[in-house]
Amino acid sequence: MLAGRTVLTTLRYNAAHWDQVSTALGEAEVLRFASPDDEGFDEALARADVAILAKDPDDRILNATRLKWIHVDHAGLNRAAKPAAFREGLVVTGSAGRSAPVLAEHAMFFALALAYEFPAFIDAQRAHEWGVAGQDNLRGLFGRTMGIVGLGNTGKEIAKRAKAFGMRTIAYRRSAAAPPEGIDLLLSVESGGELDVLLKESDFVVLALGLSDATHHLIGQRELDLIGPTGYLINMARGPVVDEQAMIAALYEGRIAGAGLDTFEVEPLPADSRLWDAPNTLITPHVTPQVPDRTGRSVEIICENIRRFAAGEEMLNRLKPEDMYTAAP
Repeated sequence: MLAGRTVLTTLRYNAAHWDQVSTALGEAEVLRFASPDDEGFDEALARADVAILAKDPDDRILNATRLKWIHVDHAGLNRAAKPAAFREGLVVTGSAGRSAPVLAEHAMFFALALAYEFPAFIDAQRAHEWGVAGQDNLRGLFGRTMGIVGLGNTGKEIAKRAKAFGMRTIAYRRSAAAPPEGIDLLLSVESGGELDVLLKESDFVVLALGLSDATHHLIGQRELDLIGPTGYLINMARGPVVDEQAMIAALYEGRIAGAGLDTFEVEPLPADSRLWDAPNTLITPHVTPQVPDRTGRSVEIICENIRRFAAGEEMLNRLKPEDMYTAAP
């Protein structure tokens, strides 16, 4: 309950979902807009203590000094992670985790399709040809190693699914806390663990981390060479985590075995990008099938954060200083 607070929102939920949020807000004054461009929005912003937004906040919102909490109703907050988001007295949170199970499925889809050389078999099927060259040398996922870079909601779900396929799992993250379910080897920044170990030992390297100044172009030519000619790269994070030009060169030169890519440095991917025709490369247009009632999962996060904000407790999915991304547009 946020009695005495003024809440500005651009959420476009249906009646049932909005009723849940409204109930959680209690006696707060609620100012609803379809868009930050609507007439009267600036006047409302000047009075608001809390903003619950459908899309990333612009500089006008981030610099509204009265705001104490901004919630952005999607997962990746790199566009919001500008210096202004970290001023004293402001908390910025997001809806990370709402789609984690299917993002993990997406990563496994890439891994399976790459291991089975699915595009080659589809081409053969369409040509009415029986089999493809090298099919007797294919190996499944069982017994192979998956390296997971980033152990947030999606990374943890990927680990569970990889173990279900009988894979060995290595993970790399900032925190040295105890490893979650499904991790055989945990490497962390805090404990001095090296990403190089994961890159060298993994058959599939899956990126599931946030984009920040620290992770921009985390994977470049050197890291791709460590993955090597038998390793695959899967990007479920953000495009700029990878040096795209270095990756293109590695794919065409056979210095990595292939890639599964859902995110890119420029989106939509330009029609003249060499990635479209890169060897052993699977592309999806930054889209993953939805979980049942994704909005409902967002509502659960928002309502819990309303409770925590009112109680002065640590918020879910809060941006931290190490998440800052100064290259955010």
